Amino acid sequence: MEHPIRTIITGTGSYIPDNVVTNEDFLDNKFLQKNGEPFDKSNREIIEKFQQITGIRERRYADDDMMASDMGTIAAERALESSGLDPEELDYIILAHNFGDILHNNRRSDMVPTLASRVKNSLGIRNSKCVAYDLPFGCPGWLQGIIQANYYIRSGDATSALVIGSETLSRVCDPHDRDSMIYADGAGATVLESGEPGSRNGILAHASRSDTMTQAYFLEMEQSYKEDYGDTLFMKMNGRKLYQYAITHVPGLVKESIEDSGLVLGDISKVLIHQANEKLDESILERLFELYEISEIPDDIMPMTINWLGNSSVATVPTLLDLVLREKMNGQSLNPGDNIVFASVGAGMNINSVVYRV
Repeated sequence: MEHPIRTIITGTGSYIPDNVVTNEDFLDNKFLQKNGEPFDKSNREIIEKFQQITGIRERRYADDDMMASDMGTIAAERALESSGLDPEELDYIILAHNFGDILHNNRRSDMVPTLASRVKNSLGIRNSKCVAYDLPFGCPGWLQGIIQANYYIRSGDATSALVIGSETLSRVCDPHDRDSMIYADGAGATVLESGEPGSRNGILAHASRSDTMTQAYFLEMEQSYKEDYGDTLFMKMNGRKLYQYAITHVPGLVKESIEDSGLVLGDISKVLIHQANEKLDESILERLFELYEISEIPDDIMPMTINWLGNSSVATVPTLLDLVLREKMNGQSLNPGDNIVFASVGAGMNINSVVYRV
């Protein structure tokens, strides 16, 4: 009997900017409602309520001269170093992002050449058989890249791939929108390789979905809430509808991926979920356990970085994985044989989930 090829993670890396932006740094912002009118609450009240809901106390912003492709390159170098793989042996470089390279205070997106091509160039990879391309898929982009790389490797078309998620959301958010406090910058990268035939480790299953009939514009680009702020477009979010969509659909998709892997929820050691909003992620986890009719949730099953790193979109999950594997999060670690779930939700609306055995 022929054993299927399994895709395994052999290296991880991340880039976390040094610039710490605390909630206190927003006290002097002029936050406006969608109609352009000021709120009837003080900024301190707005910020305190924001922290209660999102769990975010601080976030990281990239240096002014640092772009998404630069951060992606650093994360990629660290992932390749930890894997021990010769970069020239890579078959694919997949870079997930949403807005390309955006210079500080420029706010114009630059995507030519592709960011993946820029990273390949920066890494000095000469191998023309290493295909580099970008993947814009909202916040689940890095995980969708993992799914695509898994297909390449399992088909025998490839033996390795580098999947990167990098974003500078701080440069596409409206400073007059209180949601701007959610967004952050960063990059995470993962090296995938084909495992030994018959290996029980690696990617076990995945599930994805896209809903666009009424959900496509829960996230979109619009002008600033400040009337005379020019014609620049900023990312805007219908937070209430997005929240409801996520808690309604993410738990079921995660359950689908677990069932496809042949496991049950009790077999899962960790759930690494997109760091969008602390309350949202907690609600998703609670509903997942309800689907299995389990009332007690293990305290350490869902590591979180949202409170100190904010939401860096495609970078949140690979950064989280890298921090856990490097044991840089108190009380969090992964051991051989552990089953973990990756899950994400975002613009589109798109959801995906991957089950992986360490």
